[in-house]
Amino acid sequence: MKSTWAALLIVFAAALPTTGHAAAAGKFARVNGVSLWYEIRGGRLGTPLMVLNGGPGVSHAYLLISPVWDSLARRRPVVLYDQRGTGKSAPLAKGQSCTLGDQVADLDALRARLGYARMDVLGHSWGGILGMAYAARHPDRIEHLILCDSGAPKWEDTKFLFRDVFPEITTRQDAVQFAEYLGDTAALNADFREYQSMLACDPDRRSFMRDGPLPQFSTSVNAAIIADLRQVDLNPELPKFGFPTLVLTGRFDANVAPSVAWKIHGAVPRSEFTVFERSGHLPFYEEPAAFIERVERFLRAR
Repeated sequence: MKSTWAALLIVFAAALPTTGHAAAAGKFARVNGVSLWYEIRGGRLGTPLMVLNGGPGVSHAYLLISPVWDSLARRRPVVLYDQRGTGKSAPLAKGQSCTLGDQVADLDALRARLGYARMDVLGHSWGGILGMAYAARHPDRIEHLILCDSGAPKWEDTKFLFRDVFPEITTRQDAVQFAEYLGDTAALNADFREYQSMLACDPDRRSFMRDGPLPQFSTSVNAAIIADLRQVDLNPELPKFGFPTLVLTGRFDANVAPSVAWKIHGAVPRSEFTVFERSGHLPFYEEPAAFIERVERFLRAR
């Protein structure tokens, strides 16, 4: 039996407490029969940057642990939103579809609702898969694509290194698997806190993440999207990307092995590749200054 969280969450970053960065005033947009909650940071000038959070099944709240979005918003509007069925967006109705195709359609409908002809897209973790799928479907609407610690273009090719990098933690997780199976909430929560602690590289940041609040999580969204992803292979689409693409990874990402990012870089023509040497799965949190500099340099270059 696999650890509950490893089996369910996989390419996901936990919803962690913010560090004093106020949330922007959000709004709801009704698109494709669902209500999506979104926020826009910054002004109206410049090409908008649409940020796609990880999951699937959680909101974008965990991204706000870092100040990078407000810094990037000084030169452009930065849009963050809760995907279908997550966070402040409306929960899935009984029998409502939630596939990769639905998520791509929602993203494009939100773009149109906001009046953007073209946009830059930054996808983190599962959001990187969504970003690649959107770029394959609507390449004419992409100016720049940034993939940060993204899952693999084919779900089964995503490599998880938790057992190799954190054997003492995963051994503790194994010890509570039977209790989890029986529905022991305390065991589930303890397991998830251990999971959160493995997303960072720095010991102090790992402790902060372990002790933070547990995220809200939609099991129905997670299960529906992962089931759909198992039928999708985006690898044939990557060589077709003609827009500037930047592939980022943390050197010590145990959630998605850096080799996944390297293979994406190799498949996308003329893409750029950057490793953050003191980061795990969340380089925007562990190395915010370097993250801002690299993203800004890429967005300004072409």
